[in-house]
Amino acid sequence: MSDVPIAGDMPFAVEVEKGKTYNWCACGRSRAQPWCDGSHEGSDIVPRQFTAKYSEKVWLCGCRRSRHAPFCDGAHNRPG
Repeated sequence: MSDVPIAGDMPFAVEVEKGKTYNWCACGRSRAQPWCDGSHEGSDIVPRQFTAKYSEKVWLCGCRRSRHAPFCDGAHNRPG
């Protein structure tokens, strides 16, 4: 996903609720990071939807390079 804007240098720590579905911004343009606000409209990029398995804090990718998006895998620490 290197062709999209970086939304942040670090992951976003967010609390999610078990069973709730979330839409992670895959385009990097949302003003509601890390969540989708529809800014991708008109592009071929769509948000990554996931349903929380547990009520917990998760770390969502901000650099858009994670191999496990929407979850951070430490890609922000790897050279460019």
